[in-house]
Amino acid sequence: MKTPAALFCLFAAFSALSHAEMATELPAIEVKPQPADEVVKVSFKFRNKGTKPVKILDLESSCSCLSAEMDKAEYQPGEEGTGTAEFKVSTFVGRHEKILTALTDDPQQQEWEITFILDIPAVVDIEPKTLQWWIGDELMEKTTTVKMNADTPMKITNITATRDNVDFSWKEIKPGQEYQVTVKPKTTKDVTLGALKIETDSKIPKYQRQLAFFSIYNKPAETPKVP
Repeated sequence: MKTPAALFCLFAAFSALSHAEMATELPAIEVKPQPADEVVKVSFKFRNKGTKPVKILDLESSCSCLSAEMDKAEYQPGEEGTGTAEFKVSTFVGRHEKILTALTDDPQQQEWEITFILDIPAVVDIEPKTLQWWIGDELMEKTTTVKMNADTPMKITNITATRDNVDFSWKEIKPGQEYQVTVKPKTTKDVTLGALKIETDSKIPKYQRQLAFFSIYNKPAETPKVP
């Protein structure tokens, strides 16, 4: 007859061998919205690679832009499941990592993280995004370049400034593809933070208005050199 201690050791050993392991097919799920997308949905596969059932208790997102659901709550050992994630693309541009955390009833994997990589094309690229002067600087012009990366040409139709202490102009470098915007402060005596509202003829609403910024700040004090 096995003693209680022996039974406990046997149970512990069995528990160590029995575990859940929820995992997606790939380490990260790539999501590639189209330029006009406001919302994009993606389905993904996963599997319980462990030796005991696992139940999904809840789903938590690292961003309000991400929501998701699974096809059911509990998965048996070896069973495959399907999830659906929905992203509100908004004004995101470039590559962004978003994490979905599934809370489970498995003590060894209470939090199962699912990684998504959003790769959103930059239809309008402004470089540099901010033009900066220091207090007391000479009244010199600075330029920023606006590139249109859409499949069809996009033109700048108008630019307005949120502050009236700058002069600005723009010219077309490549028709429908590249523009140069020149800005010159009327004075650099005061701290100023403003924006240029760039209007385009894009048929996609979120690309019809873009922002570039200009600023005048106090120059940071130099750090004394240590002898």
